[in-house]
Amino acid sequence: MTLAVLRQLLVGGAAALVLSARVGTQAPATQTPPPSPPTSTPAKAPGPPPAGQEQPPATESGAQPPAAGQQPPRPGAPEQPTFRAGVEVVSLNVTVTERDGRFVSGLPQEAFSVFEDGVKQDVMFFSGTQLPTALGLLVDTSASMNEKLPIAQQAAVGFIQRMRPEDLVTIVDFDSRAEILQGFTADQNRLTSAIRRTTAGGSTSLYNAVYVALNEFKKIRAASAQNEVRRQAIVVLSDGEDTSSLVPFEEVLELAKRTEVAIYAIGLKDGGGPRNRPMGGFSESDFVLKQFAQETGGKAFFPTSADELTNIYGAVADELAAQYTVGYASRNVRRDGRWRRIVVRVERPNTIARTKQGYYGPT
Repeated sequence: MTLAVLRQLLVGGAAALVLSARVGTQAPATQTPPPSPPTSTPAKAPGPPPAGQEQPPATESGAQPPAAGQQPPRPGAPEQPTFRAGVEVVSLNVTVTERDGRFVSGLPQEAFSVFEDGVKQDVMFFSGTQLPTALGLLVDTSASMNEKLPIAQQAAVGFIQRMRPEDLVTIVDFDSRAEILQGFTADQNRLTSAIRRTTAGGSTSLYNAVYVALNEFKKIRAASAQNEVRRQAIVVLSDGEDTSSLVPFEEVLELAKRTEVAIYAIGLKDGGGPRNRPMGGFSESDFVLKQFAQETGGKAFFPTSADELTNIYGAVADELAAQYTVGYASRNVRRDGRWRRIVVRVERPNTIARTKQGYYGPT
């Protein structure tokens, strides 16, 4: 299926398929039918062809079946989620952990229950396999990062080295301005070079940077191959409050809620002491980072030393690899464009399921 057809399935940016200019001052996939299936039949993505045989080209409605005489997919070969034409799909990247934070893997589809505005939904597709990722790496290079930047650079390079060949990464640095140092690529040498080029100076335009990165993901969606599904995430590192963005926080948060990008926020504190807390312990920067993460299904970290960054980047990489993809066709047929709250529950004691908090319905 072409990207144009696939994008028609999305509910206001609610499917998990994964600015460009400088700005001043989400186990093998299984599938069950939706409540009211369309007449068209979904095409299942084929497994890898046998040695020496080329993969048949994808068609408008999806990948072709194996040619006559072709061997079936190898047992255990992962398949990406497929979609039914004409069905508006809500797709979620779900992280499941034990109470102590350990990731839970190997859960079956039957273990997941999805509720939209309190109404239980019928799961349409499910996958527990690691999907390709499109990642935006945002690095604060304001003047206050001067002494911490070398450690931050090294941690970011280590994070890049954990990416797989099919993953794409873009690098954005921000101080008084937000700049894309490297567009989406899988070339680790180019990504590493971009990180090493960062220097500290100027103020902090955090909102501009997130805004720029969110819009950069549009290029990924526009250039995606047929049937390509990518989890999308931003990892943003900052050590202080925004002081120079042109775009307000509320506008950037609203944009984030309308995309499929999970935001992982790292608020680096100085020596563990109070940081920018003019209101009796309240930190605006902490609130902002928590909101970005909570609304999009990501996570916020608040290390007290730059030496912790390597472990934090590693935790983010581990989470992206351990996520489940769960999708459903909403029982709410109204096209009112209103916000719809999502809750995912897992039928396993002492576990926590985390995903984005909701999405905007179709119009």
